[in-house]
Amino acid sequence: MGSEVAAGRFDTHAAPAPPASVARAVVQFVVAGLVAVVVFVAGSLLVLRELGHREAVDDARALAVVAGQGIVEPVLGRGLLSGDPAELGRVDRIVQERVLNERVARVKIWTGSGRIVYSDEPRLIGAVYPLGADEREALATGETKAELSDLEEPENRFERGQGDLYEVYTRLRAPDGTPLLFETYQRGNALVTEGRDVWLPFAVPVLASLVLLWLVQVPLAWRLAGRLRRSQLEREVLLVHAVEASADERRRIAADLHDGVVQDLAGLSYSLSAAAERAPERTPPAIVAAVTDAAAALRGAIRQLRTLLVEIHPPNLRSAGLEAALRDLLAPLAARGVTTRLDVPDADLDPATEQLLFRAAGEAIRNVQRHAEPTTVEVAVSRFDGRARLEVADDGAGFAAAERERRRAEGHVGLTLLEELVVRRGGRLDVRSSPGAGTSFELEVPAP
Repeated sequence: MGSEVAAGRFDTHAAPAPPASVARAVVQFVVAGLVAVVVFVAGSLLVLRELGHREAVDDARALAVVAGQGIVEPVLGRGLLSGDPAELGRVDRIVQERVLNERVARVKIWTGSGRIVYSDEPRLIGAVYPLGADEREALATGETKAELSDLEEPENRFERGQGDLYEVYTRLRAPDGTPLLFETYQRGNALVTEGRDVWLPFAVPVLASLVLLWLVQVPLAWRLAGRLRRSQLEREVLLVHAVEASADERRRIAADLHDGVVQDLAGLSYSLSAAAERAPERTPPAIVAAVTDAAAALRGAIRQLRTLLVEIHPPNLRSAGLEAALRDLLAPLAARGVTTRLDVPDADLDPATEQLLFRAAGEAIRNVQRHAEPTTVEVAVSRFDGRARLEVADDGAGFAAAERERRRAEGHVGLTLLEELVVRRGGRLDVRSSPGAGTSFELEVPAP
């Protein structure tokens, strides 16, 4: 806080976690890549299978056209429509020898009225069934159509038990020009096999290429994860060095101010006070009063500088311990009439943890001084279950959620650095506030 105002409720669990191990990161990448490959392959196979099925259906249409218009139509005689046995026998012989095979299970020839004038199943010849819309359209336009057969229809009762069949029909013409519907029943498993023969040669190289690409990415991911890991470690080292450099610079500035400017001002204050007391009787009272006021102003400036020195580098943290150092941080608030409460039991914390708690308390208290205008400020340090906790609470003005982001955008990074230190130590930092309801600052870190 202080140099950066927190907003709303901020939990460092949402902050970037410590870098995972290279192996775990690579495993996560590999698994994610494998899932992506599986999903892509599954989608590709569905698309390829659909394309293969369409190609097989197109081949079925072409086969029906060749069988009907190229083989059967040329041998049709005028006696077919009248049911001449010799004509039926001649057509049946051609169909049995040159059309029916492992793929084509049944052949029917229909008139426009729905009468079956020929079928390789003799029991169907002469039967009349209403033609469907697709059959009538194919008969009228000459378009070749294919669809999965509904074996529950009565005209298909003799095809039941042969598995899925596709009805493929096209238009023929009798010798007298009468349009006839030539229908073949082609086995579904033959279409599936043909479709698979279409898409499988494409699927194998696609799958092999994706697997190869996935395998090539594994060593690249390992190298990249290693570089990221090293970069994160370097960043942590730089952060620690920055904090240490900041502490060293605070000590140097505090020492220079204390041994230089503060001492000079103190000496000047004493000199002015002595000059005012020893002024000759004929010295105008206004001059004596001005010198006295200047000496008092200098003493006030010295007090402010000493308070600033405590904030910059508290000597009591090393010499008298954490409680005394925190009391020094609260002293300026107490001097302004704010009620302060400090609870620091003998927690027996290591120096690094004490330094972190002190720095966090300093951020929180400085923010209270600058923004909160409280009447009461409470600071408590505790230790439990191997963890140390710092709590700073005030009843001041509080702040809205957007305030912290605004302060961050303005370049205030004090809290951000503190958050990273806490997360690196395996701890958490919560800041809760709302306008008019004060602010609660809670930090918790492992305490060896």
